[in-house]
Formats: sequence, structure tokens, C-alpha cells
Amino acid sequence: MDNDGIERNKKTYILLLDAYVGSGRLEDTWWVLGELKKRGIRLGSSVYSKLVGIYRDNGMWKKAAMLVMDMQDMGIALDRRFYNCLIDMFCKYGEIDDALRVFDKMRSEGLKPSIMTWNSLIRGHCKAGDLKRAVAFFTEMQDQGFYPDPKVFLSIISRLGEQGKWAEIKNIFEAMKCRGFRKSGVIYAILVDVYGQYGMFQNPEECINALKAEGLKLSASIFCVLANVYAQLGYCEETLKGISPDVVTYTTLMKSFFRAKSYVQIPAIYKQMELAGCTPDRKAKQTLQNALVVLQQG
Repeated sequence: MDNDGIERNKKTYILLLDAYVGSGRLEDTWWVLGELKKRGIRLGSSVYSKLVGIYRDNGMWKKAAMLVMDMQDMGIALDRRFYNCLIDMFCKYGEIDDALRVFDKMRSEGLKPSIMTWNSLIRGHCKAGDLKRAVAFFTEMQDQGFYPDPKVFLSIISRLGEQGKWAEIKNIFEAMKCRGFRKSGVIYAILVDVYGQYGMFQNPEECINALKAEGLKLSASIFCVLANVYAQLGYCEETLKGISPDVVTYTTLMKSFFRAKSYVQIPAIYKQMELAGCTPDRKAKQTLQNALVVLQQG
């Protein structure tokens, strides 16, 4: 274009950026940004935001950080979206100190953290093994009135379970109930699942009584969790007490016992399904067949 005497303008560079991003030529986008900077052309914040996100998601977090620094040098104010993107990026790549510096900067600018901010910080600290700080952020997030993300809750609880910190898990859950999260079936199902994984429920009645104490009905999702717990503990008949099982229920139970390597229980569950008048589906038949193969080999 330059050879033909045609001057490049902002629209031209935006088209180039879109073309390079679309074809995966991310290094070439960096050249375009250099040209823009050299010519003193500023793009809109939405374009920069998109590029920061693309660099972050493709492992080019250092370029993303440099781009943000260039934006600040150009006097472009960062909004909460940019700060969240940076915090998430630094946490994702283990740069926790940088994430905290951005977090402090964000607050000093008068921007309130969103649920995305808290989730990134909690996940990042869990990944880094700093559970104390992760729990502190989890607590502060709730103090700010945000409802816990089940995936983030699972991340914290699972890590604490690995370390056997059951008293701390109980304290977290009790604090959540005090803040009004008492009726969250998803959160409670996660708690039951983690306790079950580490053998903290000594018998099925403890699981059932814990659920009843919370006033929760045995939904399909919670049944799946209990099925996994019971399978790990070696219980079979107790799992079906208090419910009207169907094909999906029986199949879920069979799969849970298969994962727990309690293969001997699976034919009995299959027989129960037939006696209950349920027609086994393809998944149930396949699970039975796989269990019988393992039993024959044993």
C-alpha cells in the first residue's frame, strides 16, 4: 500500500488486526500494534480488550501485560473489565504477586471487585497452594454479598479435604449457612461428595440424616453424589431407600459401583432393576457386561 502511495489509516490497521487474529498469526498482531504506536494512532478500548484476552488465552501473557502498560502510557483508563482480565491472566499463569498488585491497583482506582475478580483470585491461590489466602478471599467475597460459585467452592473444599482439614471445611460451611446459603442443594451436594470421597461418612444414615437436617429433597443430582459415596463405602441396598428408582437411577448406581471397583454389586443392582419392572437401557447393559468381564478375569 505504501509503495502505491496509499496511506494506512486506523481502519486499515483494524482490518489487519482482524485478519491476523482470524488466521492465528498472533505475533503479527504485535507488529501492527507497534506500527500504531509509532504513528500515534489510538484504538478504542474494546479493540485493546479483545487483544488482551486473546494474548491471555494463548499463553502470551507477557505481551498482554505490555499492551496494558502501553495503554496506560497513552492515557487510556482501564475499566473493571481490563482489571479482571489481567487478574485472571496472572492467576492462570501462576503470577500471584502480580495479580495481587493489579487487584490493589483496581481498588485504589475506586473499582469494586466483581464475582469474576473473586473467582480468579480464589482459583489462583488454590492452584498455588495458598489455601489460607484462598479461604480469606472466599470469606471476603461473601461479605461483599456475592454467592459462591459451586466450582470455586469445590476447588477450596477439595484442597482442604486433601489436607484433612475437616474442621475448617465445617467452619466454612457453617459460615455460609449463617449468610443465608442454607438451601443451596448444589453446594451441599458438593460437601457431601467431598466428605464421602475421604470416608468421613461412616455409614449411609449419616448422609441421609445430614441432608434431612438441611431440609433438602433427594434430587437427581444429589442422588448421584450419594450413589458415589455409598459405592465407595460398599453399600448397595441403602442407596435406594426413600426413593422411587427408575432406569436412570439404577444405571447411575451401577456406574458408581463400577467406578468404586465394587463389581460384585452390579449384577445384583441389575437384577433389582428388572424385578422393579424397569427395562435396562444400553448403558445399563454395557455396565453389567463390563462388570461381568472384570469378575470373570478376577
